[in-house]
Amino acid sequence: MNELSLYRTQITANDGTPVRLVYDQEADIMEIFFGENEPSTGVELTDHIVLRLNQQTKRAVSLTLLHVSILTEHTEYGPRSYPVDKLDQVPQHLRELVVRLITSMPVSQFLKLSYFQVSPTKQVPFTYVEARSLLVPA
Repeated sequence: MNELSLYRTQITANDGTPVRLVYDQEADIMEIFFGENEPSTGVELTDHIVLRLNQQTKRAVSLTLLHVSILTEHTEYGPRSYPVDKLDQVPQHLRELVVRLITSMPVSQFLKLSYFQVSPTKQVPFTYVEARSLLVPA
């Protein structure tokens, strides 16, 4: 039987929010909890990134990173980026809240958002994980 390799770390985000990072080495999953846990809705951003948020308080509850070692890889061109392709499936009012939360602290300390200009009228949002903010034990 394999021993469970689970690491927990408490930090404070740059905006003062208490953050709990839980990393399961065997599954290569990191969960980042912002403040206290509360009822929430999960919104898939990519196949490997899920944001949980409370729609009533308009607060980010947690961020789940699947295959975190791959998400945090650096390439010769910089951090590996991923299209935020699941956001098109979210209702407009919720999409606006998600974008606001991703681009605000404390989420923006761990997840960065940018876009690719496909044409003059079409933008494709991309994200990458800020590996320096994660305290993943080696």
